[in-house]
Amino acid sequence: MTAANAIIECRLCPKRCKLAPGERGDCRARVNLDGQFTTLVYGKPCALHIDPIEKKPLHHFLPGTPIFSIAAAGCNLHCAFCQNWRISQTDPEDAENEAFSPEQIVQTAIDNRCPSIAYTYTEPIIYFEYTYDTSALARRRGLKNVLVTAGYIEPEPLEELCAVADAANVDLKSFSDRYYREVCAATLAPVLRTLEIMTKRGVLVEITTLIVPTLNDDMGMIREMCQWIKTTLGPDTPLHLSRFQPQYRLTALPPTPHGTLVEAAEIAVAEGLHYVYVGNLPDDRFAHTYCPNCKKAVIRRQGFRILESNLTDGKCAACGQAIHGVWR
Repeated sequence: MTAANAIIECRLCPKRCKLAPGERGDCRARVNLDGQFTTLVYGKPCALHIDPIEKKPLHHFLPGTPIFSIAAAGCNLHCAFCQNWRISQTDPEDAENEAFSPEQIVQTAIDNRCPSIAYTYTEPIIYFEYTYDTSALARRRGLKNVLVTAGYIEPEPLEELCAVADAANVDLKSFSDRYYREVCAATLAPVLRTLEIMTKRGVLVEITTLIVPTLNDDMGMIREMCQWIKTTLGPDTPLHLSRFQPQYRLTALPPTPHGTLVEAAEIAVAEGLHYVYVGNLPDDRFAHTYCPNCKKAVIRRQGFRILESNLTDGKCAACGQAIHGVWR
C-alpha cells in the first residue's frame, strides 16, 4: 500500500477518524487527499462579524470592547440543540464562504479597532490551521485571541493553541457522559481535560452550560459539576448558565424555566464559585460581576452593555480585592 492510497488517522480530536483516500472526517472539514490530511476551510470563513465581547460570552476579559468574530463551516460535535446548525452541520462547499487570509482577518480587526479576535460560532478546533495561523499573526500585531469552543480536542494540538490563545469560553455541555454521547455525539472526559490544560497554561477560561429541560437540568448533577469546577479549576472560574430555546432537533422541548436557571445559579454560588451568570434571560442578580470579598457590584450590565464599572486597576474600588480577569 502506497502513501497515496493509505488509510490515515486524524489526531486532532478524540474521534480519531480513520479515513481512506477521498474520505472526510466526522467534522466535514478535513479530508484525506493523497495520504495527507487537508483542511477544506483554510481562508474560507462563512461568518465575519463584529460583536460585543459579552456576546461570546466573556465577562472577565476586556469588557465593553468589540471583538472581530470569524467562523468556518463544520464541527466535530453534533449537538441536537445547536443554534448555529446551518453552518456547523453542513459541508463547507455548501456554506456561503468568503476568501479571507489570516493577514486580512488581522488587518480588518485592526481597521475596526477591535482589540481581539474570536474564533467562534462553529468550532475553531476543526479549522485548526486557520485558527492557529491567524492567532499567531494577531499576537505579533498586538491583538488578543479568544476561542469559543466545545473543547473536544487532543492534548498536543490543544497545547499549540494555548500558546497563542488569551481567553476561551468553553461549552461544558453537561457533567454526564451519557448526555454527551446521546445529545452531542461526543464524550465528557476530553472536555474536562481541555479545561484543566487551558487553565494550567494561563488561558483565561470561562465556562458556559446550556440548561436543557429534562436532559441536563438535574440539580444534583449541576452541584457535582460546580464542585468539580471549584476544586479542579478554582473558584474564580466564571460560570455562565444559559437558557435553552427550542431549535434544530429539540423543538419539542420548552424553553428553560426562569426558576430552573436561578436554582442552578444559587447552587453554583453555594458551592463556592465566585462569578456566576445567567444567560439568555434578564435577571439582575446574575447579570453583574460582584466582588467575592465585599459582595458589591464591580461591573453592572444590561444585556451586552456595560452600565457601570467600579474597578480600579483590576481591583474592587470599594475594598481593593483583586477581581479575576483581564481588564485592559
